[in-house]
Amino acid sequence: MRNRPIPGSSGIVRTMSLLGDPVLHAPCEPVTDFGPSLARLVEDMYATMYEARGVGLAANQIGVASRVFVFDCPDDEDVRHLGHVVNPVLVEADGITVRGAEGCLSLPGLEAGTPRYDHAVVEGVTMTGEPVRIDGTGFFARCLQHECDHLEGRVYTDRLTGLRRARVLRVARRAPWGRTG
Repeated sequence: MRNRPIPGSSGIVRTMSLLGDPVLHAPCEPVTDFGPSLARLVEDMYATMYEARGVGLAANQIGVASRVFVFDCPDDEDVRHLGHVVNPVLVEADGITVRGAEGCLSLPGLEAGTPRYDHAVVEGVTMTGEPVRIDGTGFFARCLQHECDHLEGRVYTDRLTGLRRARVLRVARRAPWGRTG
């Protein structure tokens, strides 16, 4: 995927960082500048997420080591959740643990049963600095946890163990885009 404009959008589709890229494996820096460059970043993240047909995207997935993620994700009742969070903190992750299929735009075409809590709460701010609290259940809770992990320098394969982990990493190494860090 190359950086290119999307017709009818002010966002630019950015190149996706793939498994093994150092930016995916290091904690992101807090955002301190809430100016036009942050608004452009959020627009670009939405454009990139939609182009890749994802439900969430963290800034480091497009090579920007900043604590920002966007989402357009349904919950288990098909209620759409659309938004972004700057400097997010996962303040709650509880309920039952569900092992569900999880994929990632930085590991295209792969997925694995990954354990996540069925409820998550994220607090942070918007691109204009307004406080935001997002409460998610089901698939949306999985998305919130997944994106928060990215900003801490983790990908979902880091939550896998044993044969499940070995299998997905082996397939990733063999993929045309594959490289592991």
